[in-house]
Parts: sequence; structure tokens; C-alpha cells
Amino acid sequence: MKLMMFKKGTGAALGVVDGSGVIDVSSVGTLQDVIAGGASALAAVKTAAAKGAKQPLASVKPALPIARPGKFLCIGLNYALHAAEGGHATPTYPALFPRFPSSLVAAGEPVLRPKESIQLDYECELTIVVGKGGRHIPESKALEHVFGYTMFNDVSVRDFQRKGAQWTPGKNFDGTGPLGPVVVTADELPPGATGLRISTRVNGETMQDSNTSDMIFSTAKIIAILSEFMTLEPGDLIATGTPSGVAHARKPPAWMKAGDKVEVEVEGIGILANPIVDAA
Repeated sequence: MKLMMFKKGTGAALGVVDGSGVIDVSSVGTLQDVIAGGASALAAVKTAAAKGAKQPLASVKPALPIARPGKFLCIGLNYALHAAEGGHATPTYPALFPRFPSSLVAAGEPVLRPKESIQLDYECELTIVVGKGGRHIPESKALEHVFGYTMFNDVSVRDFQRKGAQWTPGKNFDGTGPLGPVVVTADELPPGATGLRISTRVNGETMQDSNTSDMIFSTAKIIAILSEFMTLEPGDLIATGTPSGVAHARKPPAWMKAGDKVEVEVEGIGILANPIVDAA
């Protein structure tokens, strides 16, 4: 299934995306409720969708799939060519950093280029949505813990990212983390979401173009590594890193600016599109 949260009144509603339409199944709860509810909750969604009326997908505004994830973890340098273009060796253990809810924006909402920097960069990323939680999850069982996958644009303020050894400042400016708009359940994609084309376009020009099979650390490996030191919980998000072609590695750097439109696309999931505006 392809699921999304969309804006409804002063809140948000759960919908099942069916082609160019969406069916309101908010009677079942939120996407977070469905993830936590497991197989029985998914069955309830299917029942509700079979009885519901379809409205045009273009008529709704996406909301964040999960507005305040308990954990949003990001994997850095997970494509060898991207590591190389930044002057890094191919890692033997993933670089890790958090994303905080105040940085997140829904599909279609503006990404804010901050007053403090012009070095605004794009990063297309396949993102894991954790279903069944757990600790010390073996790699051989890790995919059983995946609810589905979504898309993330890990927009980075590069000079702030490099102010210290930790990347957190440059990865957490307000309004710089587009997420969504849909979550595709794991059964709809290849195991581990491998073999999927992943790309970024800015103003229609392809800037990144790769495949999720090029990830150094696979979906299963990432889950196994993270669960060595923390308990993963339903609804946690894990962005799996970006391929080569980012703005800072280009000559001259192709920093994003107000008026640009950035699109992230992952095969089998969809497109995450956002405009760039200058922060007030």
C-alpha cells in the first residue's frame, strides 16, 4: 500500500493513495497508529479503503507522514562515490547524526534558505520507516522490522556542517528537511528497497542519479548496527544516505537559491518536490 498524511481542517488525515486519487481512512487513526498497530491495523486500513470514496490526489496538501518521530537517524557517507567527492575514505562503520522535528517540512512546503549562509545543498535519501521495534536485531531478521519506505531530502547548510566534527548544526536548520509525501509498505518494494533508482533534480536538471543497490550499508545492516546500541521503536525513521552529485562538490558549487524547485525521486515510491525560499 501507498499511504500518506494530508491536511484536513486544522489537522491531518490518513489516506490510501490509489493511482491519481486518495481515499480518506482517518477513521482508522494516523499513520503512526497504523505502524504501531501492526498487521491488524493494516487490515483495518484496507477495509476502510474498500468502503471509502476517492478524491483527486492533486486536491489535497501533503502533511508530514510522521510529524514528530521518536527518533530520526541519518546515515552519512553511505555511497562510496559521495564519500570520495567529499574527500572521505569509504567508511567501515556508518556516520550517524540526528534530525530534529523542527527541521522537517512536508512535501510542497518551502525549504528555508537561512540568513546565515548561502551554502544550501540537496541530498536525496531513501528513508526506512521502522515497524516492529527491538534491540539487538540480527541482520538476517532486520527486514522483518521494516514497515515501509519514504523519501527525504537531507538539505544541508554546508559551512555550518563543517564548523566542528559533529554535523548536527548544518543538518538541523529550521525548515530544511523535506519528508514524504508517501510511505510505501515494504511488501510493495524489493527486499531492503534495493535496486531502486534514486535521483535529485533542481529546476528540472538532474544533479544526482544513482541506485540504492550502491549503498555501502544495506537496510538490514543499518538496522542491525543501530539496534546494537539503542532500542528501535515503531515509527522511527532512518535516512540511508545520499549518492554523489551534491552541490558542494561541483565546480562552481551549485548552491540552491530562492526560486529554485528541488525534486527527489525514488523508483517505486514517488517524487518529493519543494520550492526554495529565503527565510524571513
